[in-house]
Amino acid sequence: MSAPSDLPPSSAPLTERQIVELLSTARQRLFAEVGKVIVGQVHVIDEMLIALLSGGHCLITGAPGLAKTLLIKTVADVCHLSFQRIQFTPDLMPSDITGTEILEDSPEGRKLVFSRGPVFANMILADEINRTPPKTQASLLEAMQEHQVTVNGKTMHLPEPFFVLATQNPIEQEGTYPLPEAQLDRFMLNIVIDYLSEDDEVAVVTRTTSGKGEPVQRLFTGEELVAFQQVVRKVPIAEDVARYAVRLSAASRPGREGVPDFVNQWISWGAGTRASQNLVLGAKTRVLLHNRTHVTVEDIRAMALPVFRHRILVNYKAEAEGVTVEKVIGRLLEHVKV
Repeated sequence: MSAPSDLPPSSAPLTERQIVELLSTARQRLFAEVGKVIVGQVHVIDEMLIALLSGGHCLITGAPGLAKTLLIKTVADVCHLSFQRIQFTPDLMPSDITGTEILEDSPEGRKLVFSRGPVFANMILADEINRTPPKTQASLLEAMQEHQVTVNGKTMHLPEPFFVLATQNPIEQEGTYPLPEAQLDRFMLNIVIDYLSEDDEVAVVTRTTSGKGEPVQRLFTGEELVAFQQVVRKVPIAEDVARYAVRLSAASRPGREGVPDFVNQWISWGAGTRASQNLVLGAKTRVLLHNRTHVTVEDIRAMALPVFRHRILVNYKAEAEGVTVEKVIGRLLEHVKV
């Protein structure tokens, strides 16, 4: 399918030093390969890579036709991961995702055999997840948190690494089921894909109307991604930097002593402890991808938008005044000092 990886063979496990060296160039290499298919969207690819190497799941929001599905499939190809797309619809059932038992003939007679659903893959694209009822949305919760599914009392582990990337269409709201806050919090990042610049869109149009593009090469394997995730968690962080991440999350919670006035005026629900954890974990990954050795406050601040975007809920007063969650996050970054 692709050219062989230039990494050591799987029979020779990578040392931590080798992993750090590979991660220092992983960002440029992945951009080069994904760039064969996707034009622009630098911050989107950057944030998606951070989530993958952190072991987190992503919520991807963008208008139709912005190559969300193609981007995810391309990243799966580059990372040599098995990929499944689940198109969420109003009539989708939980068993359509996890799988079900079916009767099968055998020499010993008929017996029940479990037929695995599409969730049994390394990378899952949950397309338009807000189009399906809450019961079906919830069927992903155990898979996302525990990396396993339970069917008829039997627990089955999912392949590692396991990533869920769910897309939402922000335009069409009729007939949709917004994800509840508890499920939104399971996603590490909320990545927003916007329209391309004129030059990038010209490049897309020219490339996609001129024949078949260049195939991407495999850079990593699933086993190597798991090893990367373990090294990411060993990146050191000073207590004052971790405390800054906690203070940033705490400042978004209305009704608490010391929070700024705009929080009480505009926010109905703030970020919880999982936001602080993801700020730190994402910052650690960002450090390695930028070939540095320790986490700084700027790394925490760089992760604020994708981490907070789906965890801070603005109220009706904010919406009436045209205040977006991005503006609130910007005010938080201005207010909370090191």
